[in-house]
Amino acid sequence: MMKFEVSHRDGATRARTGRLHTVHGVIETPMFMPVGTAATVKAMTQEQLESLPARIILANTYHLFLRPGHEAVRALGGLHAFMSWPHAILTDSGGFQVMSMKELTKVTEDGVWFRSHLDGSKHFISPEKAIEIQWALGPDIMMTLDECVEYPASHETLSRAVRLTAEWARRAKEHYGRLRESEFASRGDRAAGAAGPPDAVRPSSPELFGIVQGGTDRTLRRESVEQIAGMDFAGYALGGLSVGEAKEALYETVEDAAPLLPEERPRYLMGVGTPADLVECAAQGIDLFDCVLPTRNARNGCVFTSEGKLVVKGARYARDARPIDPECGCWVCRRYSRAYIRHLFASGEMLAATLATAHNLHFYLDTMRKITQAIASGTMKDLVTAVRTHA
Repeated sequence: MMKFEVSHRDGATRARTGRLHTVHGVIETPMFMPVGTAATVKAMTQEQLESLPARIILANTYHLFLRPGHEAVRALGGLHAFMSWPHAILTDSGGFQVMSMKELTKVTEDGVWFRSHLDGSKHFISPEKAIEIQWALGPDIMMTLDECVEYPASHETLSRAVRLTAEWARRAKEHYGRLRESEFASRGDRAAGAAGPPDAVRPSSPELFGIVQGGTDRTLRRESVEQIAGMDFAGYALGGLSVGEAKEALYETVEDAAPLLPEERPRYLMGVGTPADLVECAAQGIDLFDCVLPTRNARNGCVFTSEGKLVVKGARYARDARPIDPECGCWVCRRYSRAYIRHLFASGEMLAATLATAHNLHFYLDTMRKITQAIASGTMKDLVTAVRTHA
């Protein structure tokens, strides 16, 4: 069973460190989760991820449902065995993908109809189906289906999203409970020597997190927190942010909503953000983060450094013998120059994406290390100030 414990609280901010115990290892929080949409963090091998070190990654329910299919993953032993990843995995519910491909989707009271972006085939995912798909994938943590709406949205649209998200969360949790009961019964049958399918029993059941919606509307966001927190999930996520709103609105929403979430459970901010966002929101008590920025930007030649973002594929770096970031200790910066990486991008070499991605992910995880150190030493407020000054 998953267990979360807060190990230290910062005196001047709401930041905290903790330990999230999963079957596949202990995760020191606050922690950033690299995004492995299709059971792979693009341009990285699992060995490279481990060397960063990454100890929890995110995989995407929507994409894995379409390809290769959750039943295929189940038959191959679940995501951990399928992708040869012995550490923790979190799967999202697919709600964000529905929002981002709205021309292919239709939201109803019962769930979401959508057409595959791969072949146009029509599918339906209900709150119960989202749980079944993730259960088959076998992560450590899975998410309830939510309605994520883009910014800006009307009060009516946000209100509907809060209502649907709460109703879907209730249905998801009830179905999750039925699956757990069935699993425990299967374990009992196995213990008694009864026959069963090879995947009938796993080391543990995934834990379920609920998602809070409400956009940047303070009243609706608080209403959603009250509804979702009242359902007693293993953890709680703030969703529906970093979808177009101003930074100030993002930070104000997190500042207002995060302390309302149960203190004894992990708090997850979905899809956020830049290195500065990690510092700002960790200061409000967020424990888990994910975002595609470090990997997506890397594939486009944009890297994060102690002096800000740098587009390394630019012609100005053609003869620059310095590493991406002279202050960085990652294996990329210890060995390769900006000129070489720029050459790789200009030549269309696959290694370019690998080197830039490895650096960016190291930078993000090193940012989390600095946050953890600042909390432990009582200097988190100084780190926030430094980040704001640099910005």
